[in-house]
Parts: sequence; structure tokens; C-alpha cells
Amino acid sequence: MPTTRTIARKFSSRKTIEGAGVRLHRAFGYSQLPLFDPFLMLDDFRAEQPEDYLLGFPWHPHRGIETVTYMLEGTVEHGDSMGHKGNVDTGCVQWMTAGSGIIHQEMPKPVDGRMGGFQLWVNLPRSHKMMDPRYQEIRAEDIPKVTLPGGVSASVICGKIAGVAGPVHDIVADPEYLDVTLEPDAQFSHRVRPGYMATVYVIGGRGRFDQHQKEELTNRTLALFSVEVTSVDVHAGSEGVRFLYFSGKPLREPIAWGGPIVMNTEDELQQAFAEYRNGTFIKKTS
Repeated sequence: MPTTRTIARKFSSRKTIEGAGVRLHRAFGYSQLPLFDPFLMLDDFRAEQPEDYLLGFPWHPHRGIETVTYMLEGTVEHGDSMGHKGNVDTGCVQWMTAGSGIIHQEMPKPVDGRMGGFQLWVNLPRSHKMMDPRYQEIRAEDIPKVTLPGGVSASVICGKIAGVAGPVHDIVADPEYLDVTLEPDAQFSHRVRPGYMATVYVIGGRGRFDQHQKEELTNRTLALFSVEVTSVDVHAGSEGVRFLYFSGKPLREPIAWGGPIVMNTEDELQQAFAEYRNGTFIKKTS
């Protein structure tokens, strides 16, 4: 019998400013290393006022990580050093593997006055830090929507639920990324692979994620589950609950993190910034 995966730690996202002055909420990041291994950071940039986000994220480098942008509303215009240009629109996902190095920009824009989404950073292992950069760009209509009995629905970005697999594949950390909605008082259970890290980030409503506790988690609250058990059980509150679910295989490697670049050693980190300064940061792809 699966055991309920009880909560090990709880966090409330914190307001911070990134890019050229974007006001956002950080669910977890550098201060929580290595609790969320293989994930590094989750930013929530849902915003009501255009001045909170229009300055965007001008040209900046990445190496050694993957960035995952998921839009609920509005769009993000992006361009990069590979000559890639486009938009991440409402309901779409961009899974960017920076690998050996990308320089890009991301500029949030409202649609019908609305803009909001999330960016997740996934660490790359030492063996893949310098892999060729790549994109997986997923249209909203290509993300499977699963409806389960009892008032449960989910968008499957990566991983599998009820036998339905998400469109993102070939990711080293073997992650799952689900957007799950429960109607009022609905219940949901999801298996966690043995030894994998699992966490949820509530983005609407309220619900219980530890059946041994009465506390309900609310919007912008994060729960990190313990590693001893094999399933996450959720009981929605009277207004229902919506949350993002992440799971992945821990890398258990040293982390040297400097801004947008994450390597294994300080020497590698300093080399990356030196290459960025002298114009040799972008490598020829194989």
C-alpha cells in the first residue's frame, strides 16, 4: 500500500525584484539549496499591474541549467543568441536547455490586460552542463488535459498521470510537471517515484496536502514532501484548490551558482563569466 507522502517543510513565497525591475514572488531559490534538488528555483510572476513586469528580463546569459516558462495569461516575447525568436503564449510552455550557453531576453506582455506565469529552473548534471542548447516549445493545445472521477482535472506538461504522458521528454532529471485542479472537497492521489523529490505550489483555492494535519495550504504556499513515502494525497477545501506539482530525480552534485549560471565548481563558474566578458561564451553546436 502506498504511504501518504507527508510534508517535510512549508514555505511562503517571498516578494523580490529581478531582471530590469520585475516584481515577482520567489517560491524557492538559492536560500533553499539543496532541498529541491534537481530543481533550483521557482518564480511566480503573476501580476496585476503592468509596471510590475513590463521592464522584463533584457539580454542575459545562462549556462548549466534548464529554464521552464509556463504561461497562464498574457505572453512572453523572447529572442536569443541562436537567432531564435517567438512568443510563449497563454497556456504554452517553453523548456529551454541552456547547456553550454545561451544569451537571451524575455519580455512579458499583457493580453487583454492580463499577464502571469511561472519559471522553473532545473539543474543539469555535470555530464550535461556543456550539452548543446535546445528548446522544446509546447503549444497549449498539445498539453494533454486529463479529467478524473470525483472532480479532478490536470494539465500534463511532463511526466504521466492516469496513463497520459506529457509532451516534454528527454529531460535528464526525469521530472514530472503537472497543473492540477480539484473541485470543492475533491480528493486526489498521485504516486511518487521512490527516492524522487516532490513538491507542490498552490496557485489558487486551498487544500490539505498532509492528511495527518488539519492545516490547509493557500495561494503562493509551497510544500516539500518527505522522501520516505510514495504518494501525495490531496483533499481540496470548500472552494477547491489548484496547484503545480513537481517531482524529479536528485542529482546530489556540488552546486556553484552565480546569478544566471550554475556549475559544479567555483572555477567553472568564474570561467563562464570570463568567457561572457571576452565574447567566447557561446559555443559552436555539434
